[in-house]
Amino acid sequence: MRGRSGEERTLDDATTLAAKRALGDSLCLLVHNYQRDEIARFADAMGDSFQLSVFAKKTQATHIVFAGVTFMAETADLVTDGRRNVVMLSLEASCPMAGMSEMVQVSRAWDRLAQWTDISRVVPVTYMNSYADLKSFTGENGGLVCTSANSIKAMKWAFERGEKVLFTPDRYLGANTAHWLGIPDDEVVLWNPWDPAGNGGGHTQEEIGRAKVILWQGFCQVHERFKLEHVREMREQYPDIKIIVHPGCRRAVVQAADAWGSTAVIEKWVAERPAGATLAIGTEIHMVKRLAAQHPDKTIVQLCGELCLDCNAMRQIDPRYLLWTLDELAAGNVVNRIQIDDEDRAGGKLAIERMMAL
Repeated sequence: MRGRSGEERTLDDATTLAAKRALGDSLCLLVHNYQRDEIARFADAMGDSFQLSVFAKKTQATHIVFAGVTFMAETADLVTDGRRNVVMLSLEASCPMAGMSEMVQVSRAWDRLAQWTDISRVVPVTYMNSYADLKSFTGENGGLVCTSANSIKAMKWAFERGEKVLFTPDRYLGANTAHWLGIPDDEVVLWNPWDPAGNGGGHTQEEIGRAKVILWQGFCQVHERFKLEHVREMREQYPDIKIIVHPGCRRAVVQAADAWGSTAVIEKWVAERPAGATLAIGTEIHMVKRLAAQHPDKTIVQLCGELCLDCNAMRQIDPRYLLWTLDELAAGNVVNRIQIDDEDRAGGKLAIERMMAL
């Protein structure tokens, strides 16, 4: 590849590390746990989406570079009030689940709920994996953002302020959270934004009236892949195996596992298992492989074996993009900057701050 001056640039660790060091304290490279090792080895901080929000808020670096997906960079711009250059390594790295809850669909659903219910008693809760305009809508309507680490606290918070929760966009995280809080299944409905029969989400007014939790029909493509049969197969193959999964998996998978939790919880759980343990992990494959390398005294496998793929959004981040971005920043050219519109900033920041206060 070529730098801005046209000279040939060798793509290797030494070249990238030198480019990173040239930026010094002006750079903070944030890397999500699902990123591949070729990128992760250069991280200033790694973590789940909540941890990366905290890192972004604390850093004084001029440039916050994200090796993650778009909504993470949007959140960083929210928590820093737009005072930092928040940069994506690739604008193609966009979470598919975030795209399953577009604001035009959520607005239409909210309007219907307002016709059918006392909308002042409906509290929106949106998973971190959503775009800034949905976060803004959530904050403006009395709700908050949650992560897989604090969804129980977030839903409790919402029920302290209303009678119903509209949970977007992860149907599985929302359903698991409702179950953990003891909400009966007949008081949980799934809103279909593509309902061909109209704009009632596939439900009648009476059904919505009985519901306490209204789930959005979205999901994580990584975590939806895990099935109950994978859990059974692992237990047959490894009689002493312990299994941990992400709470964005189907309820049957979560219930059949030995533990569940966010990527931060998974890291901690794996570290605490004794030497010689055999573990299966139900989350993104790059993270599983990294944990296996970090804990050679344990046998660590992916829950669905070789059938599971990586996150196709994270896959868009390439080592060449990292070197190019660093070179551009060193030359004074801020590329792929993520900036939230003013109309979305106040509400989005409010929703994030409510989450952080938990």
